[in-house]
Amino acid sequence: MESFSTQAEDVLDKVGQPLKPYIPAISRFLIIATFIEDSLRICMQWSDQIMFMQETRHFPRGLSHLFLGLNVVVMLAASFCVVAKKHQTFAIYGLMGVIVAQAFGYGLIFDLSFFLRNLSVIGGLMMVLSETMVKRKQMFAALPQLSETDRRMYLQLAGRILLIFLFIGSAFHGDWSIMRIAVSICGLAACGMVAVGFKAKWSAMFLVLFLSILNVFVNNFWSVQHSYYKRDFLRYDFFQSLSTVGGFLLLVSTGPGGLSYDEKKKEF
Repeated sequence: MESFSTQAEDVLDKVGQPLKPYIPAISRFLIIATFIEDSLRICMQWSDQIMFMQETRHFPRGLSHLFLGLNVVVMLAASFCVVAKKHQTFAIYGLMGVIVAQAFGYGLIFDLSFFLRNLSVIGGLMMVLSETMVKRKQMFAALPQLSETDRRMYLQLAGRILLIFLFIGSAFHGDWSIMRIAVSICGLAACGMVAVGFKAKWSAMFLVLFLSILNVFVNNFWSVQHSYYKRDFLRYDFFQSLSTVGGFLLLVSTGPGGLSYDEKKKEF
């Protein structure tokens, strides 16, 4: 198994060599895709969104406009900053804030599917945040401080663990069949490998391919009539899955970090 996985990683490195310089940029774009889609959807359905916030969520008239407007501005501005690599820390915290605000604003805080999917999106954002960390000299060497390197390791660990929640939620949702059980077992095994950092790049690439194929067949919103109410839900799930795929792709590019089995094994 060890030799097979090593050979598989070597093959992936050779095949993906021409794309390596572009993978971080592609990953970032995929991670923020759900925020761009969400901001555009709010703008295109402004009247419906306002009506929902006021009649269903009982927002005061001015507050509903302010809430939706701020969401759109923050999502678009922060997404641009993430892709352009400008003020990334503030941008990522802003996007995380949008996720939390929407969970409470739309009343989805106790929706398990929404919760797990957004944990994965936050995991992708954490992977981007870890990439921005650089080693800096401590200002007060005598005092115990958490270095940028340590922060990056902890962010990568948290990002890896959070990324797998989307698949875990999908694996136990829906009708069961022999094929579904087999696929779920393989996917959950890859998720476990990502979480502990064992052959993390190989398992992350497997999940990139697997989730991409699954996303196209399960969340195919383009094949649904515009008048069908589930179209928006399918589109929302599609772009959130894209963001999770972007997180896994960034993991393939940057590696699992110091707090992983792969890195610890090198020390022995």
